[in-house]
Amino acid sequence: MRRFAELIEGLDGTNKPTRRVELLADYWTSADPTDAAWAIALLTGQKLGGRVSTRDMRLWCCSLAKIPLWLFEESYAVVGDLAETIHRVLPEPDRAVSISLADAIERFVVPLRHASIEEKEQIFLAACRQWGGMERLVYLKCLTGGLRVGIQRSMVARSLERSHSVPRDQLQHRFLGGMEPTAAWFESMVAPGSASANPSQPYPFCLAHPLEVDCRSLGDRSGFAAEWKWDGIRAQVIRRQGKVYLWSRGEELMEGRWPEIEQAAMMLQEDAVLDGEIVLMKEETLLPFRDLQKRIQRKNLPKKWLIDYPAIFIAFDLLERCGTDCRALPLDQRRKELQSLLDQLPAQSKGTIRLAEWLEANSWESLEDLRSSSRQRQAEGLMLKRLDQPYAMGRARDVWWKWKIDPLSIDAVLIYAQRGHGRRANLYTDYTFALWDDGQLVPFAKAYSGLSDAEIREVDRLVRSSTREAFGPVRSVEPTMVMEIAFEGLQESGRHKSGWAVRFPRILRWRRDKTPQQADSLSDLARFARLSDPPCAVGES
Repeated sequence: MRRFAELIEGLDGTNKPTRRVELLADYWTSADPTDAAWAIALLTGQKLGGRVSTRDMRLWCCSLAKIPLWLFEESYAVVGDLAETIHRVLPEPDRAVSISLADAIERFVVPLRHASIEEKEQIFLAACRQWGGMERLVYLKCLTGGLRVGIQRSMVARSLERSHSVPRDQLQHRFLGGMEPTAAWFESMVAPGSASANPSQPYPFCLAHPLEVDCRSLGDRSGFAAEWKWDGIRAQVIRRQGKVYLWSRGEELMEGRWPEIEQAAMMLQEDAVLDGEIVLMKEETLLPFRDLQKRIQRKNLPKKWLIDYPAIFIAFDLLERCGTDCRALPLDQRRKELQSLLDQLPAQSKGTIRLAEWLEANSWESLEDLRSSSRQRQAEGLMLKRLDQPYAMGRARDVWWKWKIDPLSIDAVLIYAQRGHGRRANLYTDYTFALWDDGQLVPFAKAYSGLSDAEIREVDRLVRSSTREAFGPVRSVEPTMVMEIAFEGLQESGRHKSGWAVRFPRILRWRRDKTPQQADSLSDLARFARLSDPPCAVGES
């Protein structure tokens, strides 16, 4: 545990990537394999389970430190980080005990998963008495949501490549498909060779860069495939050893969640991996994302849901066929192989697993016209993919581009503010915005991003000077600030006071040129709902 705490302290003390890789590589060569496996899990943000509520940790800390809760809360407001606040408040132990990282996790984190509240308190207090210094802080960070030292999986792969001479692309692939924090897992990660014994293992996803320049600057239109960017769930369909596995881009094995896709994929040729998008479609018409959300949230699906919200898989790439990795092939060749593979499906499966449409627009101007109709098709815009490029790993340059439509936006009034977290714990950075309805301001969205640091500090001063009421951490403020709020979509909602729910709201700009009376209304918001009606069928151009 002490060695890992020293690693975290070293990583936190530098922002130079080369130095961080050195520190990690040194750790991998000296650490016990089980400790190394747990270290990878912690550094890459794997969910360990067994967390306890932050309120309980506050109370237990106050009990151990013999201080009132109000004093702890005041300290938390100043420090801004819960784990660090607990660490600073608690007294140092009389005698620290040194144990391995694996023992620390298996004794003081894993048992929390199934423990009663009384047992959790005993485990938490025993751990806090076990260590002081950086070791205790690392433990508390694990409980409160992660170490957050800025280490991405790609950096872990670079360091393992340096310490164990395993190619980085192989390491990136081995990270996928789930991990077990055991010595055997770590040793399989750094073993020579490229084969995987896990039949469910997916490939690293190829990711797109947003298109922020004129499309004509990319070159000749004939060098690109153009597809609709569907508003669904990115996934890989894997057919191996008589089974089907569906992996989300978030590395979740979606077992049993999409039975109609799994059933259709059983008809695929063995040892095949497809990349694509899961969407809902009924009677050849795409259903809105809110219906997809209903299915995402349910693991046990009633039969009626399979009828009302049928899922399809729109396949747009082929990563493996007959056990052969196809990723090095250029896109146009992978497309031919994918079409050949899907042509072999029986008719009933072809309705569920479909080949993505390549848009037949011979010029950039024609593509721009098609892009303007994206919302009517329940699409987010277009995807542009170079025909001569292989399937890249991660967000590679000049391979795929996402050409999204411009967001919707509306002018709203800031009416509530709440303090942020971390380095912004002393500033009001979380805002609630409202629109007019019959002379009243009705809250419709919360937004947390979009302002510069200078603007946040200015808003904070205005919030403090214009507070009407305080409700715990939330302040009601005088309606004086108008801001333009961008969002990606709109749907009716009985759970929201406004009657509407917006997707991905964020602040575009501070409308200093407008008074609150000039802000928009709920009726203005409702007009946006008509932009996506009626939806188009897949394949309509």
